[in-house]
Amino acid sequence: MLPWNNFPFSDEMKKMLHSNGSTEIDKYVHEMLNKMMPKNMEGMANPQSWMKGMPAFQQESQQQSEDRQVQIAVFETHDFVFIRIPIEDEHWLKEMKIFYTSHELIIENIPKSEDKNTITLPVPVRKKGATATHRDCILEIKIPRSIQSQISEISVPDV
Repeated sequence: MLPWNNFPFSDEMKKMLHSNGSTEIDKYVHEMLNKMMPKNMEGMANPQSWMKGMPAFQQESQQQSEDRQVQIAVFETHDFVFIRIPIEDEHWLKEMKIFYTSHELIIENIPKSEDKNTITLPVPVRKKGATATHRDCILEIKIPRSIQSQISEISVPDV
């Protein structure tokens, strides 16, 4: 018969959990989550950032946009890298220029005509096949991931 009463919920384990207090455990969990979450996802936990598109919050977000850079979201799937750029002014679409290398995306002329935004891509991408679509004030750029891994071996001589 298996010792279900002893592992992992023995009386000693229960006492240890209750003696530490939930605040220390909560603190530890929050620290670990902060270490594991990417920096660009920090705004996801902020409910006010979700409301920026709502009419009541548009006036406040327009005032803040003059003082800050464009908020660009980058994420990857198995086949593509997606870059989403909120377009605050339709004039941006005519003025902006977009370039990319295998590791970077360069966006020029937004929010101002002399501005240049460089985004490091999470994985290498192909030279051709990128597409851009504009819908609901969001410009979405879709770039296919590079399948070829450019790895070279370095031989180490025996000492």
